[in-house]
Amino acid sequence: MLDVPNALLIDGCWRKEATGGTLALVDPVTEQRWHQVPAAGPQEIEEAVSVAARAFRKADWAMVSPRDRATVMYRLAALIRENAEDLAGLESHNVGKPIGDARDEILGGASCLEYYAGGISRFGGETLPVAAQGFDYTLRVPIGVVVAIVPWNFPFPMACWKVAPALATGNAVILKPASLTPLTALALGGLAMEAGVPAGVLQVVAGRGSEIGDTLVAHPLVGKIAFTGETATGAHILQVAAPDIKRVSLELGGKSPNIIFADADVEAAAAAAPMAVFGNTGQDCCARSRVLVEEPIYDSFMEAFVEATRGLVVGDPLDESTQVGPMISAGQRERVEQYIALARDEGGRLLCGGERPFETGYYLAPTIIDGLPSSSRVCQEEIFGPVACVIPFHDEAEAVALANDTEYGLSGSVWTRDLTRALRVARAVESGVLSVNTNSSVHLEAPFGGLKHSGFGRDLGREAMCLYTELKNIFVSVTDEDLT
Repeated sequence: MLDVPNALLIDGCWRKEATGGTLALVDPVTEQRWHQVPAAGPQEIEEAVSVAARAFRKADWAMVSPRDRATVMYRLAALIRENAEDLAGLESHNVGKPIGDARDEILGGASCLEYYAGGISRFGGETLPVAAQGFDYTLRVPIGVVVAIVPWNFPFPMACWKVAPALATGNAVILKPASLTPLTALALGGLAMEAGVPAGVLQVVAGRGSEIGDTLVAHPLVGKIAFTGETATGAHILQVAAPDIKRVSLELGGKSPNIIFADADVEAAAAAAPMAVFGNTGQDCCARSRVLVEEPIYDSFMEAFVEATRGLVVGDPLDESTQVGPMISAGQRERVEQYIALARDEGGRLLCGGERPFETGYYLAPTIIDGLPSSSRVCQEEIFGPVACVIPFHDEAEAVALANDTEYGLSGSVWTRDLTRALRVARAVESGVLSVNTNSSVHLEAPFGGLKHSGFGRDLGREAMCLYTELKNIFVSVTDEDLT
């Protein structure tokens, strides 16, 4: 059975004390402090980066044969599967995530490790025909020290999404989890050591972003920043990383549309719509929080959507039947409640939800609002909570215009039985990923990321391995006269 982590992982050793003090963890269900871990300060960050740079140079992780590197990663995936129930319980307790979702995410992390382990021997350069007499080829070489900064809403899968391709391509990684949810990241580091990842090649430093974030990002020995989080922080990271021309990839916020055309399977669309926005208590950058419905079916869709939403099971995350758990913190819930109050002030109608269903716990009932224009703040800003805004549209052109009427461009869905319309709209909607007749748009094998203020770069798929490498071109002359 896994112990609850209570230390940082630096240079292959557990540190139970750190100069940043401690991070107090509060249970979202009981609202009580239940655990704490050390918080890294600038001193620990300096050491971790120096260790990572040394490990990259001397541990020869990048020079380990593809087969042997893959073996270590497969072993790590197997350890994750062996400890899946403990990890899921840890995640559920720390985040307030329904246990079924937590279990799926832990196993998804193992699958991610397996996917990139399998890709190591299939990822490389190519030979190129060039005009000169010679042999031209490219190499994919690791960047060096990678800092992976992951959010609190999906702590374990997001960590694996970044750690797996970075390790697969030979980098040394410093994993910085969110200060609210460090536990499964620390557990991942411990399992990596057990699997045979060399000391210093994967380190885990919990800490407050406000105190150590700039130190990590600006450090001259760091070559790559992979960040998932909110847009303002992503913009700040770009500024801090710019002087050293660091490689940066950003997966940021979203305000994704769920477009329901009149010819769609309305029953299926309405049944799927609630969890498309209220899954993970709405704390999801992919949440389809703007529901756009064609006018002829607006009333029938809304009746089914509201009924399905009221049927969601909100409750104890450790209960297998729970679909929606508490929010991550009191502050996050209060922020969402302010948006609900703003919607009322702006003339919006609350069709369901908006209240706290229990006296204890950071719960907020799934909320559906209509009657607001697309230009309203509630329809424009990322709320990051269980709130859906519904907007009617007249025709396809208006649907696309409404879908694109936001600074974000991460995800979305289109529901229609008309294949040609689906293809037109999918191309026209400004988003990095889109799904048709489903709300599933995240797949290990396919690139994931956004446009506009939703960031740039891609997690998952082969493209992620490209982002953790530099492309190097080499030309070898084969003519005698060029050798003189």
